[in-house]
Amino acid sequence: MEDLRTTVKGEILSIQDLPTLPGVLDEVSKLVEDPDASTEAIAKVISRDQVLSAKVLKMVNSPIYGFPGRIGTIQHALVLLGFNVIRGIIISTSVFDMMVAAMKGLWEHSLGVATASNIVARNAGFEDPEEYAVAGLLHDLGKVVTAVQLPELHDTILETVRERDLTYLRAEKAVLGFGHDRINAWLARHWHLPGNIREAMSRHHSPHLAEFYKPVACVVHIGDFMVRLFEFGTSGDDQTAYLRPEAMKELGFKMSDLERCLDELSEQMIDIADLSL
Repeated sequence: MEDLRTTVKGEILSIQDLPTLPGVLDEVSKLVEDPDASTEAIAKVISRDQVLSAKVLKMVNSPIYGFPGRIGTIQHALVLLGFNVIRGIIISTSVFDMMVAAMKGLWEHSLGVATASNIVARNAGFEDPEEYAVAGLLHDLGKVVTAVQLPELHDTILETVRERDLTYLRAEKAVLGFGHDRINAWLARHWHLPGNIREAMSRHHSPHLAEFYKPVACVVHIGDFMVRLFEFGTSGDDQTAYLRPEAMKELGFKMSDLERCLDELSEQMIDIADLSL
């Protein structure tokens, strides 16, 4: 098992077969670190890629981020949402096609969790709920990596889910020795994502173990739970989701708060369902 685990980690970390993130992301990242660079200059670089710009604008105008139909330019999006949110959107839209091919329904599930995370963060009184939405959007990327890099093992995971009636995470651990939460941590480091998004990606199943950004991990955990309740999209299994009481406690949530969030999410489901890129 240990040999398999080492081999699998090596294959996943090679990542050369994953969609390369657009070259503009490297350029933009360098500009962001330059104190003299303007938002206009950063927006100009992103706007050079017309397909990417169209996808980013479609996403930022979706209900997920709370500015529906009001953002007309990349520069406006950068000013309103900040670079970390735009970068998360660029990453997610870049792997979107592979997500659709790799796991049926995973993109819809991810959009749902992004929306739910925004709703939960707002109701918990956090600033910048859009960053929580990005963490929700990226929370299952590790599943895409397994499906793309290791298709045979991915098939074995799905068979294990069906035959042993396990959650996808438990099936991953049975087959690989670790789950997509671990892969998420490697990916987030590889792509230099901010610490709060990285911890939410790696701890959304175990938010009580988050060390530095526990509220973000708790928000995404609750968002994931909400979307699974609605059975919107699919995250690889049809098991009943488990809601950790520690996550509710961390946010100071009662059941009435959760019910309010669920009501709000149900109203937005139709709009999210229309968001295919």
